Amino acid sequence: MSKTFFFIALSLLFGSAIGFQTAKFGPVNPHPNGIRPIEAADTLFIEDMTWMEVRDAMKSGKDTVLVATGGIEQNGPYLVAGKHNVVLRATTDAIARRLGNALIAPIVGFVPEGDIDPPTVHMNYPSTVSLTEDTYRRLLTDICACYRTHGFKHIVLLGDSGGNGAGLKAVAETLNAQWEGGKSRIHFISEYYNYGDVKKWLEEQGIKQTDDNIHDDFAISAMMLSVDPTSVRMKQRIAANKFQINGIDLAPVEKTIEWGKKITNYRADVAVKAIRASINAARR
Repeated sequence: MSKTFFFIALSLLFGSAIGFQTAKFGPVNPHPNGIRPIEAADTLFIEDMTWMEVRDAMKSGKDTVLVATGGIEQNGPYLVAGKHNVVLRATTDAIARRLGNALIAPIVGFVPEGDIDPPTVHMNYPSTVSLTEDTYRRLLTDICACYRTHGFKHIVLLGDSGGNGAGLKAVAETLNAQWEGGKSRIHFISEYYNYGDVKKWLEEQGIKQTDDNIHDDFAISAMMLSVDPTSVRMKQRIAANKFQINGIDLAPVEKTIEWGKKITNYRADVAVKAIRASINAARR
């Protein structure tokens, strides 16, 4: 028997033994109370944290989780299909940091966007992914149930797109009734979806828009620029002399990014006020 053949046979035998052990006893998992061996990262997004970082954050007092819904839809010729998800990367972080006791669930990118077949609304355009309302509510229900199991006291539902709110409200009402007197409470924060108020606030700051009718506006573009300039195709638009929206020039980009941060903070302040009011009301 050659050495090469011997080592191949040994590897196969060892691999089979490991596979048998895993199938029989399940994977070897670390102890839930094991000591975290490294310093925690500075993030509040659960998907960017290790399980130990989440566990330790909860032990330190983070008893609230933000469950935010965005969408994958057509957003005109300049904005990526995940527009709402990009915006939520900014707003949820700002909200969680203001609250001080919150983590952020993975953003729910799939929501109702229109009938699938035959297509309606955004489903008439490629890129869009739509869910039925029933699927959407079932998805939210399972997500909330997971965070209840993990021990979060407050599960906050936020929707960044107009079609998301009805399902969020229905799930909150249903689960609160089912979990009455339990360890977790659901809070649907309708005040978060406040683009109309943002437009009025911007007008008070001197930014008045003329609608281009392409499913885009200054507030959205500014917030997205503050997260990722490629998400609004900045370089391509500048090259094509298209770096404006609704009559507002987006250059210089540094100024628009600052506006994006201001708008994010404005929306976060509104949401935090509503979240705290909802939590205080639940405690009474």
